[in-house]
Amino acid sequence: MKNILLIGLGRFGRHIAMKLSEQNHEVMAVDMDESRVNAVLPFVTNAQIGDSTSEEFLSTIGVRNFDVCIVAIGDNFQSSLETASLLKELGAKKVVARAARDVQAKFLLRNGADDVVYPEKQLAIWTAIRYGSEHISDYIALADDHAIFEIEIPEHWIGKTVGQLDVRKRFNINIMAIKQNGKFSMTVINADTRLPANSTILVLGTQRDIQKCFHI
Repeated sequence: MKNILLIGLGRFGRHIAMKLSEQNHEVMAVDMDESRVNAVLPFVTNAQIGDSTSEEFLSTIGVRNFDVCIVAIGDNFQSSLETASLLKELGAKKVVARAARDVQAKFLLRNGADDVVYPEKQLAIWTAIRYGSEHISDYIALADDHAIFEIEIPEHWIGKTVGQLDVRKRFNINIMAIKQNGKFSMTVINADTRLPANSTILVLGTQRDIQKCFHI
């Protein structure tokens, strides 16, 4: 469990608050809009109405005590930039900020942010990959062009073992898990694991290798 400061309670921030609540983290939520603050009260440990670009206000929160400070402001980049900078100046351990464009990310990283997220860009990429093929059920981008795909087991793979397919050697990808009836099997994947019909698999590799292997 972590102590998290969440600043900016629009739709993006509200969804973050809800998910953090599911994970049992302690969350302090901040926004200038009282209605937004009231909307997240069921999902956070504490909440305050205030201006995050005010050093005096942020000083009262004790930003040093939080494991992560998330700046989810999406409608005012200047406020987001000032907030990230102030958080770091006040001793925040880790600052994660929202950006819409690469130029915003550059400014944020130069002025206090330790990491940047692109919710619109990342969702757009996910949507294009997920619905651009009939065989992909889910997709998670990783560093260095690697990704995890949940993908339907090709018909000519059904009934064969992982060792027989030898996709690690042939395509440089790894089969991580099998999903049947909406649930992932906890069985460790090895060379003798046989791939069943009407199932999906999680595979890890570079996007290019995965696309080549499954003809995406």
